[in-house]
Amino acid sequence: MQCANFPRPVTTEEPNQLSRKKQKGKTMEIVEYAPQYAESVKDLLAELQAYIAEADTEKRNILTDDFRDKYFEKTMREVNGCNGKIFLAAENNSVIGLAVGIVESEETETYCFRAPKRGRITELAVTKNARNSGIGKALLHEAEAYLRALGCKELLLEVLADNTQACAFYKTKGYCLRTLEMMKKL
Repeated sequence: MQCANFPRPVTTEEPNQLSRKKQKGKTMEIVEYAPQYAESVKDLLAELQAYIAEADTEKRNILTDDFRDKYFEKTMREVNGCNGKIFLAAENNSVIGLAVGIVESEETETYCFRAPKRGRITELAVTKNARNSGIGKALLHEAEAYLRALGCKELLLEVLADNTQACAFYKTKGYCLRTLEMMKKL
């Protein structure tokens, strides 16, 4: 992942509560990542990968034994190197969702391409039992607000084409197709 180099803001060990939502007698909070949530984040990333692997009709996405730790390390490198943040949805002291947003690039202009400062949502996951309850929407909103506050004018994200539910979700949130990668077996 290429991204602009930014100084990393100082973070605390305690999570910063960003919002709270009460629904059906349960209170869901959006908080910023703190180290005590590392194992829960690893679990959610592995659950997301398992979901993507199942949706992938080409079976290119897999879940290996070392995925959980290696992908968490990769995610933390991106967050720390690209002025990113991880937002978590917590309910009854359990992490039930996450969104990862990073600054991908500063304003760019070359002989063939022009783009404003852009952010990227690298991950958005809600545990299976908590889906379709507004948690993904709330997490996406927090990540978008953070990147907007940093001066990003556009956000990018990738979705597996076979993941039609996610594609439909993002379209309802104002995302549209920009490029389309196609594949052919030889």
